[in-house]
Amino acid sequence: MATRSAKIDQKADLIWAIADKLTGVYKPHEYGDVILPLTVIRRFDCILSDTKDAVLQKYDEVKNLPMKDILLRKASKKDFYNTSKYTFERLMDDPDHIEENFREHLNKFSANVRDILEKFKFDGHITTMANKGILYIVLKEYTTDRGNLHPNEISNLEMGYIFEEIIRRFSESHNEDAGQHYTPREVIQLMVNILFYDDNDILSGNNVAKTIYDPACGTGGMLSVAEEYLHSLNASTELVSFGQEINDQTFAICKADMLIKGNNADYIKDGNTLSDDQFAGSTFDYILSNPPFGREWKNEKAKVEEEAKLGFGGRFGAGLPAASDGQMLFLMTAISKMKDIDKGGSRIAIIHNGSPLFTGDAGSGPSEIRRHILENDLLEAIIALPNDIFYNTGIATYIWVLSNKKAGTVREGKVQLINANEMFVKRRKALGNKRNDISEEDIAEITKIYGDFKASEISQIYLVTNVHNTSNNAGKKRNLIRGLCADIKDVSFSLDSKIFGEDFEVLPLGIGKNAYRMQEDILFCKERGNANSTFNELVVMSPFLSESVIADFNLTDRALSDCKRTLVTRRSELGKLKASDVDNFTIYALKDEIIDGEEEISDELADKKKQDIHAKIYLRRKYSDVDL
Repeated sequence: MATRSAKIDQKADLIWAIADKLTGVYKPHEYGDVILPLTVIRRFDCILSDTKDAVLQKYDEVKNLPMKDILLRKASKKDFYNTSKYTFERLMDDPDHIEENFREHLNKFSANVRDILEKFKFDGHITTMANKGILYIVLKEYTTDRGNLHPNEISNLEMGYIFEEIIRRFSESHNEDAGQHYTPREVIQLMVNILFYDDNDILSGNNVAKTIYDPACGTGGMLSVAEEYLHSLNASTELVSFGQEINDQTFAICKADMLIKGNNADYIKDGNTLSDDQFAGSTFDYILSNPPFGREWKNEKAKVEEEAKLGFGGRFGAGLPAASDGQMLFLMTAISKMKDIDKGGSRIAIIHNGSPLFTGDAGSGPSEIRRHILENDLLEAIIALPNDIFYNTGIATYIWVLSNKKAGTVREGKVQLINANEMFVKRRKALGNKRNDISEEDIAEITKIYGDFKASEISQIYLVTNVHNTSNNAGKKRNLIRGLCADIKDVSFSLDSKIFGEDFEVLPLGIGKNAYRMQEDILFCKERGNANSTFNELVVMSPFLSESVIADFNLTDRALSDCKRTLVTRRSELGKLKASDVDNFTIYALKDEIIDGEEEISDELADKKKQDIHAKIYLRRKYSDVDL
């Protein structure tokens, strides 16, 4: 189910309208503190209505028995129950005692439901509404058609949509970040499609049980969609969900959803994943997540740095990102939860903005984290999503797909970049920043492109190889992965036949200075033959030349030793070079628009600047968007 039905929006509209009864007593940004817990309570009430009388009868029989909890669950046919004589409808029969009766109703829920309700901190609101004379009025609204949340009316998946829409609206009224709590369902479906792609055990096996984990689970949307989708493909497979969430309200909604569906709600933990990992030492078959973008982790810094000292004995052995953005901490948490390959291995789908792709100089924490991922051949694919598909941001977002099961497959030693930026349909009405949807057809097409694993206009396959610089740094391993450090939407520039020819590989060299703020030095190689052959031409594109970059001009690896060599850099950088540095290079020196006048260069280099003027102009225009 990639798109939301009109029924969901209508039901959300009706529940939202109940908030009108709070006007004057509450400010608009406070409505959610009342409506969200009431909607959860009403959902429990509707679900238990069919077995209400049977539970009350059973309670009279077993109320003094030590095993009454088990017997009452059996009577309710759920993992929860309520032994109060009231329902929302029966509460309406005694308006004079509405506060007393409503509290009794809540206190007679089973302990697991009471634990959830406590997270909403709702008790004070009952007192406030009673004192202001609106408690009866608000509860009565939930007994009308607008408040009918029976499973025959609203499925669990639809209920998830409704909760998320209510959160979005209330957060928007308070100028809060609604998008931190959940992800559009069509994005989750795409992630789940890819996560389960070609997994024969889970798709066709009988009575197979697998585990799935979300370290920032919000309202549990990702876990719910994964379960729904899997059951639609193979009803005999069990997917056991685990998650952790820091926000009390969304944690309560997620746990309620798990309880209602009959899942083990104890596997949903509250707390800060970064500083208090509730699943330390646990591993899972699948991990998927949409961690918050650009959120600082200064409050967790002491705990995170303490764990980082454990190296790979903890989650953060590869390095630490800047304290201003914790996305890559969630990425490393996901990687740390992967099963060893001898235990079946794991797959990950995680959403990031562009920051984890580009931030950090060589040798910095983010660069080292990327290097760790590439050296261990964990990265399967990165998918550039359309803009304006999230509720809280219109910026570029990407799905990272990781696996430790690539060995022996066609993906071994390779990374696929998919540009799905234009694969969307316009919404008739925006939801916050969400102006676009990914249609069912687009989800199917992106999944097919991923599964086909072929180069095309929007899919590029990049080699991950290890290059050893035997002349300067003997044995030092270099990571080369084509295109990872370029903006995925613009990767195709390297394949333009007007520049280097259609069969060029694009590989960022994982060392040296940044090419432009958030981009490592880029190495272009024109490949001859298969992946194990030598290369015809090597092109170093580096706006800023450091000693390490210059040293890399003389790579003597067998595959590169006979290459024709080209350097693309700023004119103002040429003064750093000796003729011997670039003895075998053709130089495209692009004019530096910031510096006026000619810089001093040696006579030996003068002839090397005499390149074809058309090529220089074309290159400058082509790369102007990366600040060359």
